[in-house]
Amino acid sequence: MMTKSSKPVVTAVGDNPTPIWGMSNSERLRRLARAAKLEFSDGSVAGPRLIATCAFAFDPQLLRHMIAQPGAALLRNGRPVIAHAHSEEQAAAVRRAAERDEPLAEDSGLKLIAYEDGFSLYNDQLRKRETPFVMPLEPATVAAIERASYYAAYKGVTDILTKYLWPEWALWLTRIAARIGMTPNMVTGIGALLCVAATFLFWRGDYWLGIAVALGFMVLDTVDGKLARCTITSSWWGNIFDHGIDLVHPPFWWYAWGVGLGAWGLALTPDWFWMVMGAIIAGYVVQRAIEGIFMRRFAMHIHVWEKADSDFRLITARRNPNMVILFVALVLGRPDWGLVGVAAWTIISCAFHAVRLAQAELRARQGNPITSWLVG
Repeated sequence: MMTKSSKPVVTAVGDNPTPIWGMSNSERLRRLARAAKLEFSDGSVAGPRLIATCAFAFDPQLLRHMIAQPGAALLRNGRPVIAHAHSEEQAAAVRRAAERDEPLAEDSGLKLIAYEDGFSLYNDQLRKRETPFVMPLEPATVAAIERASYYAAYKGVTDILTKYLWPEWALWLTRIAARIGMTPNMVTGIGALLCVAATFLFWRGDYWLGIAVALGFMVLDTVDGKLARCTITSSWWGNIFDHGIDLVHPPFWWYAWGVGLGAWGLALTPDWFWMVMGAIIAGYVVQRAIEGIFMRRFAMHIHVWEKADSDFRLITARRNPNMVILFVALVLGRPDWGLVGVAAWTIISCAFHAVRLAQAELRARQGNPITSWLVG
């Protein structure tokens, strides 16, 4: 008999030749186990185990969820999808039902959870609450499963371009990358080259080509993370590589844009240039610091505290919303207005987050819990 603190071994039942994201379902389960820091076994093992049937593809969240559900089995149309068995009798019942492609017996000794009854899970890492997907894995369902797993890997709270403009482009590119065997770090590396190229183009005042190159980088900045999550190949180095670039490059873009104004005959005076750049860079640093303080103080992102914070994340002064400001100004033929607009919006966004941090601190001191609106 296991205790709730015991770690189960992940085992796969059945042989399904249909690939998903360029790998077998058994290999996908192996990678999910590794990501969850669990042992994976192809055969029968003693002790607690998470038994997953290769006939189904499911949201990675469900593996983590079922770890905390000893003695329970998740069913789709009565058939076992994943079960947390803590006895050989329970494991045998699950294997028998999976191998025969029949409903799990009610006397299996497991608590039966019907997927059709509906439930949702909160994903802290991706800042969203949603119903996890479970689908039979067959050649006819691969496209739908890959789409579902891709959107399951998408952040729920992010900027307006990433949320509404990039998804379909990035899905197409993620599928291609997975098919040809590209790793997430390869995608990040290509994106890094585009990021540097965009910086030099802005510096020269070649704004239109710079924005086109920057657009490529911004889309690939979505693709690398989705490829890592969909193929379950996230790594410590990949996370540092990707997020390091994201964190460092924006101030260089804005500075290069300011220098490039001279090529347009719209150079800011030295006083104005340094005032604008000071507001952008200082505001960027302070806003990031506020987010870090909030995370450290309340163990969650400031953007998921209340719905207003999630809504404001769509347009807050991060790279993508700032690029929208610069693009609109460029269309109007006044890239100088764009840089001043970025400075003004950075100050406004910084002030908004500072007020929200102060409000959270005040409520906490009054004894009120600070929890995300997405958790409830």
